[in-house]
Amino acid sequence: MTIGWLDCGAGASGDMFLGALVSAGVPIEVLRASVAALDVEPIGLAVSEVSRHGLAATKVDVEIGESTVDRRFTAIRELIAAARLPRAVRDTAIDVFTRLGAAEGSVHNLPLEDVHFHEVGALDSLADVVATCAGFHWLAENRGLSTVVSSAVTCGGGVTRGAHGGIPLPAPATLLVLAAAKAPVSGEVPYEACTPTGAALIAGFASRFGHLPPMTVDTIGVGAGGRDPSERANLLRLVLGQPGDAPSPTATMLEANIDDLDPRVWPQALSALFDAGASDAWLSPVQMKKGRPAHTLHVLCRDSAAQRVRAAIFANTTTIGLRAYQVDKFALDRESSTVEVEGQRVGVKLARHDGRLVNVSVENDDVVAAASALGQPVKVVYAKASALAARHYEDA
Repeated sequence: MTIGWLDCGAGASGDMFLGALVSAGVPIEVLRASVAALDVEPIGLAVSEVSRHGLAATKVDVEIGESTVDRRFTAIRELIAAARLPRAVRDTAIDVFTRLGAAEGSVHNLPLEDVHFHEVGALDSLADVVATCAGFHWLAENRGLSTVVSSAVTCGGGVTRGAHGGIPLPAPATLLVLAAAKAPVSGEVPYEACTPTGAALIAGFASRFGHLPPMTVDTIGVGAGGRDPSERANLLRLVLGQPGDAPSPTATMLEANIDDLDPRVWPQALSALFDAGASDAWLSPVQMKKGRPAHTLHVLCRDSAAQRVRAAIFANTTTIGLRAYQVDKFALDRESSTVEVEGQRVGVKLARHDGRLVNVSVENDDVVAAASALGQPVKVVYAKASALAARHYEDA
């Protein structure tokens, strides 16, 4: 498995993506073939080695002639859908243009189908999007790329000129695309650093946003933008590597000290938290100010479930405040099996570390059900099921 990290500290654009992909090892022929599959006016891709602030980078220029074809969103979608490209490439390219179209439609108060792509719909942007999607598909097929993480995106500031006149920066469509993707953004430089096309490509490929994840680096692709501004090197870096062993924050811990909840309510409250998406929830006895006995409620959940779980805590307990912090979570590889105790099936959970079996445990609910069906004490069925489950160690 390979993971990729996009360094968008200097922003992003379509040509920067193409340069980074070629620099990372994607054959230029793959990109050219994807563009040719669109069956539109002639489009060329020219590769050159350039320097930005003294740093070597790859520049890919899209070469096109004049075009008078009116390309609205529906026409672009049909054009890509009809192209002889892998389905994954077509689907991702359509997704990218849908993100662009939705943003442009919101900016100009138009339905998606009526959006006429001006800057983003030109042939060069069509080539940027489809070739970039083909490049990432090649990395997935040939380098095992499975996950892409993006840094915060530098968008830039100031004013630029467009088909409708002066446009504030960051461009409205750029901001809307990145906002929809929950991408962290910043201004920092006095020019357009991230284009709408670049924003849509980031949103289309990045599964999450953050710093360089733990990895053993294999390849660094460096793509150059067209300008060489004084503020910073105009580069998009694509770092590819194998996941490292160091942890990254993957869970949220929510806590509250509670001294005024009827103890009889706790079982139902904890059950409601699990229904809301908690991975685990437990109580610790504490003594609060004025000597009052109380409990600390601890709830562990995925980051994506934190909002729902937080709401469930407020709805089902008497607390009026919470603590929240990120934790590093280590999880062993798990698989399931079963054993049969006198005709009753009992689930078994197997846990491995670096491929070695380290834990075997039987499922409690299955043991209780089997004990009831057999008319035997739960502790007896536990012993029988555990003895059968332990044979997995011998087979490992």
